[in-house]
Amino acid sequence: MQSSSLSTQRSGNERSADVSPFQVMAILARAQALQAEGRDIIHLEVGEPDFPTPQPMIDAAIAAMQAGKTGYTPALGLPALRQKLSDYYRDRFGITVSPQRIVLTPGASGALLLLTAARLNPGDQLLLADPGYPCNRHFARIMEAHGQLVPCSAGQKYQLTAADVRQHWQPGTRAALVASPANPTGTVLTPQELAELAAAVREQDGELWVDEIYQGLNYSGPAHTVLSVADDAVVLNSFSKFFGMTGWRLGWAVVPEHWVPVLDTLAQNLFLAPPTPAQYAALAAFEPDSMAILEARRQELAQRREYLLQALPELGFRLPVAPDGAFYIYADASAFTQDSLNWCARVLEETGVAITPGVDFGAHEAGSHVRFAFTTRLERLQEAVQRLRDWL
Repeated sequence: MQSSSLSTQRSGNERSADVSPFQVMAILARAQALQAEGRDIIHLEVGEPDFPTPQPMIDAAIAAMQAGKTGYTPALGLPALRQKLSDYYRDRFGITVSPQRIVLTPGASGALLLLTAARLNPGDQLLLADPGYPCNRHFARIMEAHGQLVPCSAGQKYQLTAADVRQHWQPGTRAALVASPANPTGTVLTPQELAELAAAVREQDGELWVDEIYQGLNYSGPAHTVLSVADDAVVLNSFSKFFGMTGWRLGWAVVPEHWVPVLDTLAQNLFLAPPTPAQYAALAAFEPDSMAILEARRQELAQRREYLLQALPELGFRLPVAPDGAFYIYADASAFTQDSLNWCARVLEETGVAITPGVDFGAHEAGSHVRFAFTTRLERLQEAVQRLRDWL
């Protein structure tokens, strides 16, 4: 008698086979294994600063839980937090965003999941910069759509331009997704560049989605939002980066109001509601004491950035574009390698410094680029540079 199960007959479907893993997670796992063996590892690979969530926000979450506020919230989030975000756009950016347009989600990934589910049909294409955050194209693939990667050079700040939109838009292209500040490059699109992108996308009768997840972590000028120049653009944002809430898993999207009923239905079915304690913590994020802490951290990140911008070229890395935001430096390592994955593995094993290979972010010149995350204190960055100097 022959017996078998579905799990033994196949290992997965075509969609899951097309979603590649983060190479950085393998590097992180190896780094943690080396640490367990007693090695001193300096982590410059993962996009998570060494700051804990500000205490006023932790206190707000604890108080809410102690008051019994531990049940489900509405699928699109607490009305009070949606209003607080509306007030934030008014007070910081001088624009009016109705709280009804703001959709709270489990992390910015939850927002992207809702958008790809609601707006992309099978076979549609999502226009993306290469290099860029890989999950964006993977979300499209999961919804039977496709990421349409456009090679972007340092000369254009590794960003899509209006000319790229006009050149690469195809009949099946539905939307363009850009990031400002961007991961892995830290580059920022100016208001004029965002306005030009929005105009080019409108010409194609498409949609412009803007990842503003690192908004607030700006170093060369004040933070801004695409909504200041294109109210019809879609925004993805998060409490993880500037607000220091990575593990709380809370993000949001700003969308046209007529999309909201569909997103509400999808949210109910996909994840029911965002995490309740995280939402109560986020309510305290905009208070003056929390904002003061967050600004001090931004200034500390700026100091770390300045150090690496000076130190890395002395080691032989080329930095054709300085990052204006986020907490990454995307470095040209062509003086050392054309195989960034294996090179980063060697660096980890032989120096104890963990960095991210460019192949995590696309294909364009990926073998000769690496990403440094300045997410650890200055003394550790100095130690990492010294180790690399000795090794190189």
